[in-house]
Amino acid sequence: MSVKRKSYSADFKAKLVLEALEGEKTINEIASKYEVLPVSLKNWKKQFLENMSLAFDKSTVVKEYKDEIEELKKSKDAIAKKLGETIVEKDFLVEKLVSLASSKERKNLLDTKLNLSLNKQCKLLHIGKSSLYYQPKKPFSTGGELKLLDAINTIYSDFPSYGYRRITKQLQIDGYNIGNKLVKKAMKYMGIEALYPKPKTTTANKEHYKYPYLLKDFRNDAGQVVIDRANKVWSTDITYIKLEKGFVYLAAIIDWHSKKILSWKLSNTMDITLVTSVLKEALILYPKPEIFNTDQGSQYTAKAHVNILKKHDIKISMDGVGRATDNICIERFWRSIKYEEIYLNEYKNMKVLNRAIEKYMDSYNRKRLHSSIDYKTPNEVYYDYINNLDFRGGKLLQSVS
Repeated sequence: MSVKRKSYSADFKAKLVLEALEGEKTINEIASKYEVLPVSLKNWKKQFLENMSLAFDKSTVVKEYKDEIEELKKSKDAIAKKLGETIVEKDFLVEKLVSLASSKERKNLLDTKLNLSLNKQCKLLHIGKSSLYYQPKKPFSTGGELKLLDAINTIYSDFPSYGYRRITKQLQIDGYNIGNKLVKKAMKYMGIEALYPKPKTTTANKEHYKYPYLLKDFRNDAGQVVIDRANKVWSTDITYIKLEKGFVYLAAIIDWHSKKILSWKLSNTMDITLVTSVLKEALILYPKPEIFNTDQGSQYTAKAHVNILKKHDIKISMDGVGRATDNICIERFWRSIKYEEIYLNEYKNMKVLNRAIEKYMDSYNRKRLHSSIDYKTPNEVYYDYINNLDFRGGKLLQSVS
């Protein structure tokens, strides 16, 4: 006997997509809230973005749905009114309960058999979660442990191909009495691992053309890519950030020479819109680069992304499959932001995370010193070049559609 697929109305799908586009919750959170599959919500969002231009189409096809849209709007308003009344009633009852019952009495009302999480029950009853659970000691929080993390980070920055065994050996040479097990645990906590050729790590599209890696021509005798000026090479990548419920994706573009982050964006889905919007913003704000380097992911090989680069006469460079070291500049930035911001904090939702990343990006560009650029900040190095270019009569801004 076949299982009947559950169907959803257009207004239900639209409601969920609009909530996803607000960017305050992850796809998993929204899907869980409305009891739908995350992959279904991702597809609805994709369909919406691909067809939203129809909202401005004056054709007869769109006009046929005008009455239906108006009816849905009225239905939505009625639901919103009813929901508002329900919230007022709920708030009234909770307020009375809190005023009449002690904290201990409210704890006794908690019921693990209810189809409602303890976290939600605690919130409704105004009970602090910390009073229910034992809070274990935060790992790597003492002065000595933080010093160890800093030592590991220093070694890893110089030798990104080192795994935990070689880092352990270097720490022992430097005077640390430490074993492989603790170093492995520390590296896992920091979110770092040896960068070496691996099996395919990005989702490639076999039908898309893969461009050659152009940065090999800029390697020094030690095999490191060295770029001598700003706007010669830009690099981009996507990383994921785990929240309490689900994942979000962070895309960024970095100037290889100055280490300046030129643009970035968070999204609850990893799609073509994420990478094209970041690229367009960078091209509006800064002079175009000679070379743009990416991995071979399907977002970067898609026509929509490639065509923007071709329109601006930008050479396209792509890493070899599994060659994380080919894009080491952006990989090192991911390690910095995770080690210095993300792993040290907890974020309630995407909105809070977005504010935190915005603050970090500003501080990183304006204040963070880099040994590879003579202990200057990314902004100092980048704008020194731009100002000199401006003095010589160079063009500063490029337009993009």
